Amino acid sequence: MSIALIGMPGAGKSTVGAALAAELGVDFLDTDEMIEQDTGLLITEIFAQQGEHNFRYLEGKATEKALNTAGVVALGGGAILSQKVRTLLNDHQVVWLDMGTLPLLHRVSSSSHRPLLDRDIVVQLDDLARERLHLYQGLADIVVSGLREIEEIVTQIIDWLHRTTIVRVGGPRNQDYKVGIGRGILERLVYSEAYCLGQGGVADVSRATSHSSQVVILHPAALADQARHIQGLVPNSSTYQVPTGEEAKTVATLESCWRHLATLGMTRLDAIIGLGGGSTTDLAGFVAATYLRGVKFLSIPTTVLGMADAAVGGKTGINLPEGKNLVGAFYEPSFVLCDLDLLETLPIEEVRGGLAEIIKCGFISDVEILTAVTKNDVNILDVSSEVFTDVLHRAIEVKATVVSRDFRETAIDYPEFSPDSTGGRAALNYGHTLGHAIEKQENYTWSHGEAVSVGMVYAAEVALRLGLISSDIVDLHRKTLSSVGLPITYSSAAFADLRQTMSRDKKARGPSLKFVLLESIGKTTIVADIDEEILEDAYKAIAE
Repeated sequence: MSIALIGMPGAGKSTVGAALAAELGVDFLDTDEMIEQDTGLLITEIFAQQGEHNFRYLEGKATEKALNTAGVVALGGGAILSQKVRTLLNDHQVVWLDMGTLPLLHRVSSSSHRPLLDRDIVVQLDDLARERLHLYQGLADIVVSGLREIEEIVTQIIDWLHRTTIVRVGGPRNQDYKVGIGRGILERLVYSEAYCLGQGGVADVSRATSHSSQVVILHPAALADQARHIQGLVPNSSTYQVPTGEEAKTVATLESCWRHLATLGMTRLDAIIGLGGGSTTDLAGFVAATYLRGVKFLSIPTTVLGMADAAVGGKTGINLPEGKNLVGAFYEPSFVLCDLDLLETLPIEEVRGGLAEIIKCGFISDVEILTAVTKNDVNILDVSSEVFTDVLHRAIEVKATVVSRDFRETAIDYPEFSPDSTGGRAALNYGHTLGHAIEKQENYTWSHGEAVSVGMVYAAEVALRLGLISSDIVDLHRKTLSSVGLPITYSSAAFADLRQTMSRDKKARGPSLKFVLLESIGKTTIVADIDEEILEDAYKAIAE
């Protein structure tokens, strides 16, 4: 993975890139220099003789070659206008150098090699900024803003590289988004991503007439201090408290959020930050998806469950008395920020609940997660341990991969979207059919992870009776989940009520109930219309 520097003409990409590469001990390439060397022409001459279209073609070829061969690459200011270049950058770390208007004016006015800046420079910088701002914002993993010394910029980038892993998630219509994972990254990435939500940047050429974006931070009461801290990092932001846990996911809370945003006069240029566990990010995402038919959304999960599952994937929603997550929307966030330091104060019960979703990812995709959990049943509950960090990273990678292939969960109804018949995104619902029913049965006093843990054992028992898996895999479910203190049984008297609730599961189609089951570790399938005797007999195997 290379480090690509993007930004306006004169932002210092070449100078910073060379210094960064030297510090890291890797090769450096400047795509403009590569083009001039390959053609024997200056960039201005290529524009004059062959036109911008041909230059962009050459730029795309140079970018692909550079990203494949150099550790640090400086791109031309307009390289990101090419869809090919933007696609290439998805697989690399992207740093946006946004140094501000006055330094840009000074630098570009003293250069004769800027083919797109041959008229009034202030006007042209304004035009270029308006054209490119949203592209820089969408591509950047980190923003380095303001006029700074080269050494300071390089130090900041290297610090970010050491602290942060970026996982990309494919969204609809090529609207990919990113998940930042690391320790002590909250301040830097909140600033960068809020900056990209509209708090500043190259558009300040016309700042006097531009809209100053508002950001509202939705949070539960327990995170009021953290919300105020983030408010101090993000200009023109405010906080709004919502209920804790599943109590937040109600129609009443949703309406209160809408009305609060309306009172503030929020527009589509504004944004929402969801700070909290999975319930808070579910709610905040749905508020963002529905207010004015969609405003920008930054998700900051603060629980293991939120990081491993709820905040990644773009599923948002609220509950109804009839069932969980029955109302919602697929709506991708602008960014998901997972600072593992936020987990340090979590009660051990919440860590266990989140581990259920991590273990689920092991069963449906990554067997290394299961191996790590069973070998490290003590350290795995320590959120500061390397093994915990590793399995969380792996779970996020699993979810990102599955979501990228089937963002709107269409493969469950159209198998051609999932030729291996895994069910696409529905595979992530392994254990959830019974799990959601248990949550409702318990009035949401059970955590999501506890309920899904029982649901996975039940799904394994069903698969065993259908001849899909062996008893060894069922035993592995029980061993892995119980090793971290998760429940694997439920009340024998509850099946009739649970079965009725399962009929309202989101995977149900009319009277047909669909289950996500295993064929082997790492391979799922969707099975419909399972005989009721099998469902009941499998439940007896988990009944207490």
